[in-house]
Amino acid sequence: MTRKISIAGGNALEPGSRMLAFVEGRSVVLFNVEGVIHAIDNSCPHNGASLANGRLDGHVLQCPAHGLRFDIRSGCSVGARGLCLTKLPVETIDGELVTQTGE
Repeated sequence: MTRKISIAGGNALEPGSRMLAFVEGRSVVLFNVEGVIHAIDNSCPHNGASLANGRLDGHVLQCPAHGLRFDIRSGCSVGARGLCLTKLPVETIDGELVTQTGE
């Protein structure tokens, strides 16, 4: 069974911005890239470093710890196979950004 969890107000994230949020004890980073909201765990799959302050160039997020780059649309690393971010589904419902979790 899945349930919806509110993350933030639907207008909380302007295009080009990012936001750190906590979803059921998980640290999550949301990015608004060209009007599309992307949500990922705030943890690099390489060594767990925080991605909240990573450099974002278009759709490519660079880990500030070791420079690994990830396409936030797919979650997959750029140029290195096997490493992927944990993405969360995000949608706007009744003016709120929400994700879902399985129980």
